[in-house]
Amino acid sequence: MRLIQAAIDHRKGKRRCRDGAGHRLSPRNTLFVVHVSLPLLPDWKRVCREGLVLYRQIISKTRISEGLGMLHCDQDGRRRWKWALGCGAAIFLMAPTVPSALAKSVATTASASIDRGKLAVLPDFIDGILAQQIAQREVAGAVVTIVHRGKVVMTRGYGFADVDKGLAVDGQHTLFRPGSVSKLFTWVALMQQVEAGKVDLDADVNHYLDYEIPPFQDKPIRVRDLFAHAVGMSDLSYAEGEWEKEETYQSFLKTHIPQRLWAPGGEISYSNYGASLAGYIVERVSGEAFPDYVERHIFQPLGMMATTFREPLTGEKAAHMALGYALVDGRFTPKPYERYDKIMPAGSAASTAPDMARFMLAMLGNGAFNGARILKPDSVHFLESNSIANAPGLPGMAHGFMVAREAGPRLVGHGGNTMDFHSYLLLAPEAEFGFFVSMTGGQGSYGARTELSDAVIGRLFPQAPAARWTQAGAKPPVGAYRVNRRDYNKPADPAGDLKVSIQGEHGLLVEGQGRKSYWEQIGPALYEQVTGARIGGPYDRLLFYGAPGDPRMSFGAQPHVTYHLVSPSRK
Repeated sequence: MRLIQAAIDHRKGKRRCRDGAGHRLSPRNTLFVVHVSLPLLPDWKRVCREGLVLYRQIISKTRISEGLGMLHCDQDGRRRWKWALGCGAAIFLMAPTVPSALAKSVATTASASIDRGKLAVLPDFIDGILAQQIAQREVAGAVVTIVHRGKVVMTRGYGFADVDKGLAVDGQHTLFRPGSVSKLFTWVALMQQVEAGKVDLDADVNHYLDYEIPPFQDKPIRVRDLFAHAVGMSDLSYAEGEWEKEETYQSFLKTHIPQRLWAPGGEISYSNYGASLAGYIVERVSGEAFPDYVERHIFQPLGMMATTFREPLTGEKAAHMALGYALVDGRFTPKPYERYDKIMPAGSAASTAPDMARFMLAMLGNGAFNGARILKPDSVHFLESNSIANAPGLPGMAHGFMVAREAGPRLVGHGGNTMDFHSYLLLAPEAEFGFFVSMTGGQGSYGARTELSDAVIGRLFPQAPAARWTQAGAKPPVGAYRVNRRDYNKPADPAGDLKVSIQGEHGLLVEGQGRKSYWEQIGPALYEQVTGARIGGPYDRLLFYGAPGDPRMSFGAQPHVTYHLVSPSRK
């Protein structure tokens, strides 16, 4: 297996790909291809090596748990993915992953400034990590773009958009599926209607609908509850045959109202239905079809001309779309274009890296980019500000965005997972920094997306681990914990539960999906991840909380869900 370095010959204007011995290779035989949009820096090889070393550390430390981002960050989504692929029984739009850049960790930097040296060589640092991920983490293709202080720092493509044809990903033109990152466009659209006075954040959503969501405990679902994913509804799973039937998202919303389980505005449980409802409200009050609306009022003003919610793609967009892949018998197998039009506003978008960079620059620019304004500064602040949290002391939801870190600097973002694509968008508003990645490939690419995001966060915004807790105290309630985001109309699957056990005086073992992670106590009922931790972090946290009759457990990297104790340990 040969690892390829790709560069741009700026004197001749030609791309060259060579292996470690300097031999020129064709794209058909390469394992790693990068399209770069900036000149390579003199210390490119050193930084690339540094990225490779860090990635080898990540892999060596997390081989058992595969980074744990898949064990506890998206545990339920991961389980459902295997269910859908393994038996063809259901299809889900996956839960987002929030890299574990958590609040309350001790930041090593007191300000939001970014080390210029680290930022300058960040593109090459990422090259090193992506090269190793393509070799070891089933990544077929990827795009990465980074912005800082109103400018694009890098936009690069990696691997292949079409493996069989040897067609490399073009960082400027290849489209990827951002999955649930698409929801950020929907929240912006809804805020535009709030600004226009057509939507009241505290109004009952039924006020804007042409059908009725049944009441629950006399508490209506408010518009602001949609932003917080605090609608109190069951998740929905969809039989594959049903998913393939043609049905508009407007009809689907009316015929698939989820079961209401608890009062809105309290417990957070990620809801694709709620996000789709937000898009429908935009359509109803604006009088414009949702895909038309976002194109006219968000994409076109920002120059995001390649981005669309329409399915399937046509014309130039279809020609530039990266193929989604599964890894079958060690080979990348292309898959048909995924259809999410039944929940269109929750995750149907396709976009390019440059378009995502424009969106990030607009959000970091207080709602404006290149002379075009899509939101007022107060509206941007609202989207990025805290709403509610499941667990006291851990990051919670902002409004549409998820909080990845409260301070040092504050980080907000959103992940996205379709069956074939895995994406993440992160903003550090105080540092005027934004990062977006999207990958496709085998199941390993799911964790690769999180590993890359964490590596970037740990490099630019390093943290120190918390001091260990040594005082005696009550032990947390351990046993089997079940995520609150699931389809309550179907029997729960105990195989998807997390098993938590005491390890020594101040340690925990968390098991799920055949993987294990070790955690050490840093406060009363509060634990920090040890397995997979790297110098600079980020460090995930786990907190036990809840009423005596309803013990709960939450992870800092999962503000969108919580876990309930369903089977206490008898030990």
